[in-house]
Amino acid sequence: MSGHGPAIPMTARKSGPLKGTANVPGDKSISHRSLILGAMAVGETNITGLLEGEDVLGTADAMRAFGADVERLGEGEWRVNGVGVGGFAEPEDVIDCGNAGTGVRLIMGAMATSPITATFTGDASLRSRPMGRVTDPIALFGAQSYGREGGRIPMTIVGAREPVNVTYTTPMASAQVKSAVLLAGLNVPGKTVVIEKEATRDHTERMLAGFGAEITVEDTDEGHKITLTGQPELKPQTITVPRDPSSAAFPVCAALIVPGSDVLVPNIGLNPTRAGLFYTLQDMGADLKFENERLEGGEPVADLRAKYSPNMKGIVVPPERAASMIDEYPILSVVASFATGKTDMPGVHELRVKESDRIDAMAKGLRAAGITVDEGEDWWSVEGLGPDGVPGGCTVATVLDHRIAMSFACLGFASQKPINLDDGGPIATSFPVFEPLMSGLGAQIVRSNG
Repeated sequence: MSGHGPAIPMTARKSGPLKGTANVPGDKSISHRSLILGAMAVGETNITGLLEGEDVLGTADAMRAFGADVERLGEGEWRVNGVGVGGFAEPEDVIDCGNAGTGVRLIMGAMATSPITATFTGDASLRSRPMGRVTDPIALFGAQSYGREGGRIPMTIVGAREPVNVTYTTPMASAQVKSAVLLAGLNVPGKTVVIEKEATRDHTERMLAGFGAEITVEDTDEGHKITLTGQPELKPQTITVPRDPSSAAFPVCAALIVPGSDVLVPNIGLNPTRAGLFYTLQDMGADLKFENERLEGGEPVADLRAKYSPNMKGIVVPPERAASMIDEYPILSVVASFATGKTDMPGVHELRVKESDRIDAMAKGLRAAGITVDEGEDWWSVEGLGPDGVPGGCTVATVLDHRIAMSFACLGFASQKPINLDDGGPIATSFPVFEPLMSGLGAQIVRSNG
């Protein structure tokens, strides 16, 4: 079972050249935050380009449950009438966040300093993921949490009635944790401080400033320091969501490994805290160019052009780049399989606690496809077989993980024999148009059960 209904087996086969324009969905991280901050503002926020995958739609439902008026006006066009900071109502029912780790953690933070109680659940994958990384810091504000053993959902959060401000040093590089603490700090008098040892994606900081919060960011001897002044009146915004770099990774990487391909992926957000994959691919020798570079809504944006790249070489990916591409290591490992030589990926322990243990899931599937993979607790390596050398011809477990499913589909577009996915259903959580989009470029992907 996918967690979203019956399993949907899929088969990806060796494809001819991928050609054309790939209009990928809106950025998932910005979509979640647009809805949450719109709900915490006073007045009407208008959003265009919102990702309408299951994860984000779950966040929209959650904001309705907390009292905001959230309305879909048309494809990607939404209106949110917010209740203001501290204005959340207590939900009447359990909040089901599906597969959305970002959604549940940010929402927990946003409600943790209001005197309300909410219970959260999700699908089988989300119920297996640790929530202590968020419940520990929100407890410092005064919130209480009651969940399953190991800090897992279903979980009830009792918001702090008299929250106190907090200075928190994140124990891991996680934009979700940082963002949960900052959202909690909105309804606290005084200043909330988050210190990161290494900077993570900064959409929350940029968007808080855009909504009118007083927030400063500086590099200090302690680390990357973010200071937020609490209890602002957030001002509603008009938001154009850039297209998601994590979704763009799949048509880009497929084009690099399928002979004769030339694919344009327009309007991709290139926030420096998100673009690590693309620089890594260029370091490997990929024919990948940024065209029409510009700023939209304070975020850097460009059109990406990716062409077949048979001469890519394995590299050591700088560990300091991990935070800027943590979701892209699965598809990077696919590209590495078609490069010449070994690609080492150190400093990636966070992959062990994503929607799945992504190192384990990718290693098992790549080995089944004939690729040598070595791994440790916080590193892994892939021995590339060159542009024509990946055998394929296996069935892989996608373990309820959308990025695992899409990565192995891309492997099948270039391997000698097909790759069968036991369940492609989770793809809908972040990239609901993946199948028609890739088919439109020329990729061979079918639902095996007809």
